[in-house]
Amino acid sequence: MGHREDLLEGAKRCLLAKGYARTTARDIVRESGTNLASIGYHYGSKDALLREALFAAMGEWADDVQQALEAGIDPGAPLAERFEAGWATVGALFEKHQRVWSSNLEAVLHADTDPELRAAFVRAQPEARVGLVSLFNGVPEAHVSDEEAGVFGTLYQTLVAGLIVQKALDPDFVLSGHDLLVAMRRIVGDAGDMGTTADAGEARS
Repeated sequence: MGHREDLLEGAKRCLLAKGYARTTARDIVRESGTNLASIGYHYGSKDALLREALFAAMGEWADDVQQALEAGIDPGAPLAERFEAGWATVGALFEKHQRVWSSNLEAVLHADTDPELRAAFVRAQPEARVGLVSLFNGVPEAHVSDEEAGVFGTLYQTLVAGLIVQKALDPDFVLSGHDLLVAMRRIVGDAGDMGTTADAGEARS
């Protein structure tokens, strides 16, 4: 590997060991076996390098989930079955990637005072939503429509974010795909009942 790749791998290791905010340029240099000038030459700044390392690490999580789903579920399985299996897989792999998730949460909080980091997260959101739809719905990314990304992707992204926060507070917390399905079906059922009641009221009036 060249210095650029060494720096990226070193930065990812630093994120796992020290987190986002506490990692310094010297930490990355020491971990990667490079020098301070290389950071500026290849990435412009330590913060730019850390941003790229963070998003690369999150991509590795997505790859792990993808491989596990491809190995464990029929591609033609119903959406509800894929959803339940997908969240079981996320939970099983969370421990492996917990330090990455912790760094991600730390970076999100840090983005409040870092406009470039905030902008990087905003730019990454559409691609992240498409990626999550591809993972959980079993659709190639190129075939995910804007409507699917907006509906499914936003839901999955919200659930992942909630899992990160709750795991940070309670490492034993479990997000069950089955429980999520039960809750959503009850909500949909209540919505249907409310619609029936409203229709009946309009008919009487």
